[in-house]
Amino acid sequence: MARLAGKVALITGAGTGIGRQTAELFAREGARVVVADINATTGEETAHRITSAGGQAIALQTDVSEPDSISATITRAVGHFGALHVLHNNAGGSTDVDADVINAPLEEFWRAIKLDLFGTFLGCRFGIPEIIKAGGGAVINMASVVALMGFPGRDCYTAAKGGVASLTRSLAVEYGRQGVRVNAIAPTVTLTDRVVKLLAGNDAMQHLAATHLLGLGQAADMAQAALYLASDEARIVTGVILPVDSGLVTV
Repeated sequence: MARLAGKVALITGAGTGIGRQTAELFAREGARVVVADINATTGEETAHRITSAGGQAIALQTDVSEPDSISATITRAVGHFGALHVLHNNAGGSTDVDADVINAPLEEFWRAIKLDLFGTFLGCRFGIPEIIKAGGGAVINMASVVALMGFPGRDCYTAAKGGVASLTRSLAVEYGRQGVRVNAIAPTVTLTDRVVKLLAGNDAMQHLAATHLLGLGQAADMAQAALYLASDEARIVTGVILPVDSGLVTV
């Protein structure tokens, strides 16, 4: 039986990378998928890939850092599919201008906070009430291994993802009694196109990659973790920050 049969799942940042892999996997497992992405073209491409394979999906252009945009997306998703059971706040990311606290551009700090932390906050703000109306379900946030360890040269991103981890724990406690499980994935370096560009010429990132016990992560590894957290197999799992990190935090 499909692990997400009967579920409606909304995935932000689903136009490329981890989000696209997760959207396609969720669809194969029976979910009706809402592809939310700021890039309308890539979002439509993901939705088309799903429907061409026999799944159900719609694409909605969404800026997760703008309250009106993410609110409208969730309203349209529920209006189209009738409910919301799974919310995966996947949109986010670092840039190559991030740096240590002394040298990082102030605008980069606020960019990371607005996209990674505020965007997650807004997704939960508008998505959790719909999940409660549906009788419960799962929120999957996207933290990072940099939120669980000291890592130099990415202080803006680290601050934002640390906030995501803390928010995840708080929401798990606040909404668990209402049937909402809230967890986060803490990915390691994951070989999306964007990260491959970040690795090039970045000594700190290359050193981080070299410390992985089982090799670098792929987008499919993160999608499989999200599938578990979204499914009923994780029915008593909440408040967890799950490292999918090739042993990095352990080393």
